[in-house]
Amino acid sequence: MGEYLGILVATVFGVAFVAVTLAVSSLVRPVNPLPAKAMPYECGENPVGTPWGVQFNIRFYVFALVFLIFDVEAVMLLPWALAYLDLGPGALAAGLLFLGMLVLGLADVWVKGDLEWVRTEERRALKRRGASPAAAPTGGSA
Repeated sequence: MGEYLGILVATVFGVAFVAVTLAVSSLVRPVNPLPAKAMPYECGENPVGTPWGVQFNIRFYVFALVFLIFDVEAVMLLPWALAYLDLGPGALAAGLLFLGMLVLGLADVWVKGDLEWVRTEERRALKRRGASPAAAPTGGSA
């Protein structure tokens, strides 16, 4: 039982810390309910309708995920770029293979049209209706 005493003490202190922090913050924080604070924020778009009924364009998320993936991979290249001379030809080959996969991934995303806000099919449909691509609807799925 003595082995678990440290775990029990840490758990009690952790729960107590969280409870005290929440209690103090509820006493100290300002209470200023405004209608603008209650509005859901969704990628800079003004919400239309009920929060559960609004369909969002999936391209916002796809674009953000593509950016995040390439951003993280670019950060992973920095240590390799600084140390590949010391690591030998195997590290150079591995880094070039990684860069090649990045280029193939970027080419795939580019060919699919995921880097465009308004796709070609939508652009054609908008031209037929006489609207500009800048006025493209943001609702629905891609």
